[in-house]
Amino acid sequence: MPRFSKNDVTTKIIDIGLVPVLYNPNVDISERIIAACYYGGAKVVEFTNRGDLAYQVFTELVEGVGRELSDIVLGAGTISDPATAILYINSGANFIVGPSFNPEVAKVCNRRKVMYIPGCSTPTEISNAEEMGADIIKVFPAKVLTPYFVKAVLAPFPQSRLMPSGGIEATREEVFSWIKAGATALNMGGDLIDKDLINAGDFEGLRKKIEQCLEWVKEARQHR
Repeated sequence: MPRFSKNDVTTKIIDIGLVPVLYNPNVDISERIIAACYYGGAKVVEFTNRGDLAYQVFTELVEGVGRELSDIVLGAGTISDPATAILYINSGANFIVGPSFNPEVAKVCNRRKVMYIPGCSTPTEISNAEEMGADIIKVFPAKVLTPYFVKAVLAPFPQSRLMPSGGIEATREEVFSWIKAGATALNMGGDLIDKDLINAGDFEGLRKKIEQCLEWVKEARQHR
């Protein structure tokens, strides 16, 4: 079961401003990636449900990483149906992320007081998801929607908390464009969790890359 409350997870995401996304079938490598995220300052991490028996890897990560890093917050991503959401919640997921908005997943998460971050791409979807209890909305696919979408949505809905996801590059220019548009946090995968660094075993380089990205987030927030 989850170790952190919904409110605690929401607060951490807002405070940190970055949620790295990863998937690796190897538990040891995944643990080292998560440790790099943690020591780089990103203490909320999403593990995606994209491989065979991915939930078994996730379960081992919850036990292993949770024992070593007591305040790490692990969540599960690419969750599209309530049965899979329950599976991951029972495996220790502290939050659930979806590529789309599913009201049945929202109900499952609400019953268990677990944070649900659904993927939305229209103002109507965002509004409907918020009515179902979603405190943070994943704006997906970010690469297609662009920072102008966030800025435009926040004009009539300033209370919304939007987290762009999908194709965001780990560059100062890209981070600044989203944060200055009003994004609450960034949900970043492939360009941040660099495969070349991982394949080279350079987890210190990965930590530094995450740390740098967080510095850009902080800097961009100061220039809103």
